[in-house]
Amino acid sequence: MSDDEEIAQMSAEEQAMMDEWESMAGGDDDGGGDSDAEAEDEGGQNGETDARILNQDEIDSLLGFDEDDGGGETSGVMALINSAMVNYERLPMLDIVFDRLVRLMSTSLRNLTSDNVEVSLDQVSTVRFGDYMNSIPLPAMISVFKAEEWDDNGLMVTDSALIYSIVDVLLGGRRGSASIRVEGRPYTTIESKLVERLIHVTLGDLSSAFDPLSPVSFNLDRLETNPRFATITQTGNACVLARLRVDMGERGGRMEILIPYATLEPIRELLLQMFMGEKFGRDSIWENHLTQELYKTDVQLQAVLGEVSLPLGTMLNWKVGDQIMLNTLISDHLELRCGQFPMFKGPVGQKQDYIAVKIENYIEPKEDDKQ
Repeated sequence: MSDDEEIAQMSAEEQAMMDEWESMAGGDDDGGGDSDAEAEDEGGQNGETDARILNQDEIDSLLGFDEDDGGGETSGVMALINSAMVNYERLPMLDIVFDRLVRLMSTSLRNLTSDNVEVSLDQVSTVRFGDYMNSIPLPAMISVFKAEEWDDNGLMVTDSALIYSIVDVLLGGRRGSASIRVEGRPYTTIESKLVERLIHVTLGDLSSAFDPLSPVSFNLDRLETNPRFATITQTGNACVLARLRVDMGERGGRMEILIPYATLEPIRELLLQMFMGEKFGRDSIWENHLTQELYKTDVQLQAVLGEVSLPLGTMLNWKVGDQIMLNTLISDHLELRCGQFPMFKGPVGQKQDYIAVKIENYIEPKEDDKQ
């Protein structure tokens, strides 16, 4: 058999196989069509369909990738993913710390600039570190500071509007005139030094804001203009972001403070407290109530006249009327105990036909008793 005949035979076999597959597929389609028609009839009767294919817009809406939202709230699967970040952990006391920071900064910046400065807190939110670093509007000056007592870092971002405004104010710019911005060039040494003064003042106020809760010192580590060189934690880690607005007449700008949750971990229990009054988590009502109730508590004290060690056999042979000789003298001080803990010592005496003990010395508790 020649090669042409073999090729013709293989083509005939392939054609026959393809015809068989098409017939099988056609039978399935026909059956599927009948079943779909029946399903549609049943769905029309019951008001719903058993199966439905989603189009691309519906799939995007389900996954939360709908572009028509216009930057609004996400929905679908993306909302479920981001909800873990939004509700990562509520720290009620942290809002009070930043509110205290705003009041302190308003006074400190007025003394620094000799101008009317208004500081406002726009928002305190939770973000991922990587998402925030990608959203920083450049050019900006990124300050990396360290919390000495907590042995961790944080970020302070100053935008270009505030940088040029503070430079203009500190160098004697006239009031009411907008600062001149020169974009597309790196910050000069003079501008960096002037902004560094602003950062030192802000970090000092931030330390003072945390002092009633937990003493901490925030020190400037370095200044960066490239977000890649200001990485202090992993991109997926959760951080607290506080957005501040600084206004100096017609001049001003924004300042943002980013603190990772890992940095706040040493004082997490304190930040979880609910703020009541002006004492950072202390509730004076409950304190007074507990103090009054403690004063009404009955405490039993036992005066130990003396102690002696005897064999168990001797104790079992005791009878009514037997006398036990103790090595305690009249001039010795007796020990008063609360349970098994010694509390006081004093001489023994008599008052109104009762044996009394006068408390003269307080016994300091031992280390084992404290634990």
